[in-house]
Amino acid sequence: MNPTIIILAFLVMVFMMIAGIPIAVSMALVGIIGGISVYGLPFMNSIAPVLWGVQNENLLTSIPLFVLLGELLLRSGIADRMYLALSAWFGRLPGGLLHTNIGSCALFSATSGSSVATAATIATVALPSLMKRGYPIRPSLGSIAAGGTLGILIPPSVNMIIYGSLTNNSIGKLFVAGIIPGLLLTSCFMLYIAISSILSGNAIREEKISFKEKLQASTHLIPPIIVFGVVMGSLYLGIATATESAALGVTTVLLFILKSGRMSWPLLRGCFISTARVSGMILLIIAAAFILNLTISLTGVAEVMTKWVTGLGLSATALILGLILFYLLLGMFMDVLSMMVATIPVTYPIAIALGIDPIWFGIFVILMCELGLITPPVGMNLFVVHGIRPDKGTIGDVMWGALPYAIIIILFTLFIMIFPQIVTWLPGKM
Repeated sequence: MNPTIIILAFLVMVFMMIAGIPIAVSMALVGIIGGISVYGLPFMNSIAPVLWGVQNENLLTSIPLFVLLGELLLRSGIADRMYLALSAWFGRLPGGLLHTNIGSCALFSATSGSSVATAATIATVALPSLMKRGYPIRPSLGSIAAGGTLGILIPPSVNMIIYGSLTNNSIGKLFVAGIIPGLLLTSCFMLYIAISSILSGNAIREEKISFKEKLQASTHLIPPIIVFGVVMGSLYLGIATATESAALGVTTVLLFILKSGRMSWPLLRGCFISTARVSGMILLIIAAAFILNLTISLTGVAEVMTKWVTGLGLSATALILGLILFYLLLGMFMDVLSMMVATIPVTYPIAIALGIDPIWFGIFVILMCELGLITPPVGMNLFVVHGIRPDKGTIGDVMWGALPYAIIIILFTLFIMIFPQIVTWLPGKM
């Protein structure tokens, strides 16, 4: 098969998505038409067993469980109290509550698998306080939008589950691989806030709080920390699969909600409906991605593209640099889920052929997805945060506010290229 035809088919799929055709429909159409054009109508007989196998995959059961976990944390008020507790510790740093935005996003990310959910939750909690205290609007919005991207890097992560299912890599190792990069990127965001606040000459700080009051507030951090410990501890120790650890996390949160006296049918009903809506969308896209993968595998697309790219004489470094530009441009026009499922079947075999570690490549793809979440015009976190802001400002505020963080993500990606052990060391201990 000619590489030109493959590239044209990919571009057609991208344009269909940009035109507003649902992601799942776009991928399934390209996969079905491509398969029929090569094998004829008998190709359709191959789709049913693939879809049946995908929907019966035990690993994918973890996706609705992790989505439910985030919903429970948000609707039960645990996220609100978590923000208040972190503000007691970070409020005196240069930049004040902007640090709390990043810290809260990081901690919420450690119990939720979604960047959009993280950004929406923290924006709902933080923006009224930030505007009441007179914080500059652009840094406020930008810090929440960027902090929200940590939701898919700090485990658990729905996107890591999707990457693992598409490439047959260990979800546990991917989760563990995201811990150190997630903490380092969080630190980089907070360092930028401190330096930029000092250089601006308007370093806002919150009122000083006694150490006793900080300790009292810290009790609100116990539920999310315990949930993270249960989920990641069971995975790292090898006593639970990703699905089982997600179920343990949900059970733990339910116990905290029951203990707080907030358990009610309206709360559970809202969580269940939202979880069903989000999970249905994700699983439908995954099913369409596997149809596309079937076409790619049967027609030898991955092998053709791998031979074509390796024939160019590119090194692993040159490939990654090229993919950074590729994903940066793609992230401007596609949402991250469609970007992942549309490109991984082709880019993954090429990366492996050039000797790139599959776990490291997974974290690289996640970082590129983070970048896509805050790059206009289709950056999902930008729209989420803008939609929640109380005033009637323009979306340009959040775009400009998130720009420095997008640059930090690119620089951080270059950093882990130079020091790949940051990603691969912890999974190597499993």
